[in-house]
Amino acid sequence: MTDASSAWVEVRTGPLSIDAAVALVAHGAAGAIAVFVGTVRDVNEGKAVTRLEYEAYSSMACAEMDRIRLEIESEVANTRVAAIHRIGSLAVGEVSVICVASAPHRGDAFRACRLMIDRLKKRVPIWKREHGPDGPYWVGWEDARCAPEHDHDEDHAPQRDPSSA
Repeated sequence: MTDASSAWVEVRTGPLSIDAAVALVAHGAAGAIAVFVGTVRDVNEGKAVTRLEYEAYSSMACAEMDRIRLEIESEVANTRVAAIHRIGSLAVGEVSVICVASAPHRGDAFRACRLMIDRLKKRVPIWKREHGPDGPYWVGWEDARCAPEHDHDEDHAPQRDPSSA
């Protein structure tokens, strides 16, 4: 099932296909196709991860992914770029995102593919919630009520009972 898509970008709830992603950018003049596959790992920042949940504002996510794709295609000549991101609950090892780029030569294909994943992670409204032994945690979440200089790790750390020390 597709939540939102264009010819080149997609946000979907079902499993992702590397072959389908590659087919989006393959053409006769493409001497190289670079592929980035992001998967759910079992540890993040030293903490066990049992699964991830991705949520998205799907139509906005696709619109931004398409803007990024067009930017990259204008910056890196003769490239075609595509990206597919999965949402929903994913187990360790499942594919969460695929970015692909084709170009006449490998350097441009690698560059365009790297730009796509880097910009996607920075700008696209897709949110990640990790699950592990300590419970769920929204990755990268910051309380909008806090001042920019606020230290979330320090100021929101669990308080220890001084009598238990």
